[in-house]
Amino acid sequence: MPLPKIERRVVPFMGGADYLGPELRGDTYRLKFMRGGRVIWVDVDAATGRIIGRSGD
Repeated sequence: MPLPKIERRVVPFMGGADYLGPELRGDTYRLKFMRGGRVIWVDVDAATGRIIGRSGD
């Protein structure tokens, strides 16, 4: 799935956290957000766009 489509799906669900950008790790996009001085990582399956993990909140 194209990265812009994944970003359009994930960013609105992050409750106003600042989106800092993506990393590609194999078949997973890792989207980086910042909220209140804390980094939040959201892992997304690059093929399906499904969120497969979240850390940092």
